[in-house]
Amino acid sequence: MTDSKTSPSHELVLQACDARGVHRLTLNNPASFNALSEAMLMQLQQALDAIAQDEQARVVVLGAMGKAFCAGHHLKEMRARPELAYYQQLFAQCSRMMLSLQKLPVPVIARVQGLATAAGCQLVAQCDLAVSADHATFGVNGIDVGLFCATPSVPLVRNMQAKQAMEMLLTGGFISAAEAQSRGLVNRVCPADELDDRVEDLVRAILAKPREAVRLGKALFYQQREMGIESAYQLAGQTMACNMVHEVAQEGVQAFIDKRTPSWRA
Repeated sequence: MTDSKTSPSHELVLQACDARGVHRLTLNNPASFNALSEAMLMQLQQALDAIAQDEQARVVVLGAMGKAFCAGHHLKEMRARPELAYYQQLFAQCSRMMLSLQKLPVPVIARVQGLATAAGCQLVAQCDLAVSADHATFGVNGIDVGLFCATPSVPLVRNMQAKQAMEMLLTGGFISAAEAQSRGLVNRVCPADELDDRVEDLVRAILAKPREAVRLGKALFYQQREMGIESAYQLAGQTMACNMVHEVAQEGVQAFIDKRTPSWRA
């Protein structure tokens, strides 16, 4: 892979993009277990905003350096300013970044190489897909310090069944990568030395599909999830109609009829 851009190593979020339009964002503060400090949140937001404007973007892979994927919010930083207004601003900043992952017109894959806890577990849950090393663990253990993980609960309960999520939130207990997969938090689990290969499997599968259909599909997926069933069907039908008149679908259907490979796969 040849990188078209790579950030200096001192930055909290390393950025790279290859010729295929695959963006890689890497949390780069292993000394603090990649905690989501204000600076980390700001750099993540800037990176996501830039990707949102990149018409050549196809996929985002979100990973991390060191032993931990992300240990959640930076508690020392939070404790230094015990002010309601500050905490409201901080959690609004974090929520905006999390929603930016969902609003991106391209799929986001979490590459989880280690511990993901509290807002770090939230980060995994907020991504569209996730691949985890088999030794990674997941938890929402804010309750252990008297802080219910309210914002992490939002994507968590949209990934797994309510009672499974509530148990994690109330007890602070951690689950293994295998359990995270069985509960729907991650898609695939593999040995650490196969992590990049399994991520690349998903990347290649997505790149083989037309970007227009992926973009429409991702937007529809999250919109309809929050609707009643009748409204969801109405929106889904309109989305499929718009997708069907697009040249990629017309070509794909005709190629199926003709028993040939679509031109966008050639």
